[in-house]
Amino acid sequence: MNTPKPRALILIALGLLMLGGFIFLMLRSGPLAPVRVTTATVVSAVLENSVFGVGVVEAERSYAIGPTIASRVQRVLVDVGDSVKAGQLLAEMDPVDLDERVAASQAAIARARHAVDVARAQLRDAEVRQDLAARNARRYASLGEQAFFSDAAVESKQQESQSALAVSSAARAQLEAARLDLERLGAERAAVEKLRANVRLHAPVAGVVTARDAEPGTTLVAGQSVLRMVDPTSVRIRTRIDQGRAGAIRNGQEALVVLRSRPGTPVPGKVARIEFNSDAVTEERIVQVGFDHLPGDFSLGELAEVTIATTRSEGVLAVPNAALHRQGDASGVWRVEDGTIRFVPVQLGETALDGRVVVLAGLREGERIVVHSERELRAEDSIKVVESLDGKQR
Repeated sequence: MNTPKPRALILIALGLLMLGGFIFLMLRSGPLAPVRVTTATVVSAVLENSVFGVGVVEAERSYAIGPTIASRVQRVLVDVGDSVKAGQLLAEMDPVDLDERVAASQAAIARARHAVDVARAQLRDAEVRQDLAARNARRYASLGEQAFFSDAAVESKQQESQSALAVSSAARAQLEAARLDLERLGAERAAVEKLRANVRLHAPVAGVVTARDAEPGTTLVAGQSVLRMVDPTSVRIRTRIDQGRAGAIRNGQEALVVLRSRPGTPVPGKVARIEFNSDAVTEERIVQVGFDHLPGDFSLGELAEVTIATTRSEGVLAVPNAALHRQGDASGVWRVEDGTIRFVPVQLGETALDGRVVVLAGLREGERIVVHSERELRAEDSIKVVESLDGKQR
């Protein structure tokens, strides 16, 4: 009987060892190995849903303050960042000849008043003459009927009465013309005084100066601004919200605003207005969010992150969004059952910003579901629950 040679025995042993190692690798990390997964327990929780958007700090009421006529800046009394009161003098323009024009209009009005007095006196004289002429005409007419005066004398007195009446009418018209001229000069003086007042630029409301566009000595055209200011009570964040999530937003809902200049300090606010116009290109809706208390160091045009609290649901079942999968037309989760898994279709509700999704039907409280897996799962797969996919076992 032939005995195996030592070399053959060594080769057989090495082959068996390699076969065993291969089988071990197949069962440990190969296709036959259990799939490592992380799991979560379905629990009843309070879900505070919210929407997120990025906005820009703007002011609804801003004011450009400048002259109404071409003029030169004489002095500017405030600077950027100053808080001003309503009616406060902010700047003054060079009046040029406006003071002289005001004085000239006042003199013209005084002269027109004298003209009115003269016309009034002339009217009184004409009315007295008319009354006398009328009485004489009536007396001559009465005596003419008694043949004391000739017809020519009577007609002469009647002509004098008519002439006096015409003079009285002319004096009355002259008085009215003098009054109208006085009104015209008064309107012209008011216009000049308004022009003179407009060279003194006052704050229309209480606010904050945001820009100083001109310095003393600068010549400006009508409508060009010297200063710009905003009403702090009208500061809003013009926020863009995805149209798919904007349906739950209502006026008055609470919001948290994080300014780019203050990343670690959320500022409370509320939804002030939901715009009717949306952006069809970006598929976003515009929402105006106001501050509860305006920060002292805000800046217009600054970007801000806005989170709006929309709904609060208590006692709902929620699962992580990462646990959801789709098979065919059904959305569902992989439920853990005694070391195996089964795909369970579920009916979903709203999604929160923290990644949780409300489950309306398909799961019960206390069941365990797969959240993450190292590869795509199949119904026949066996699983191995770990704390994380880096290999630590639970």
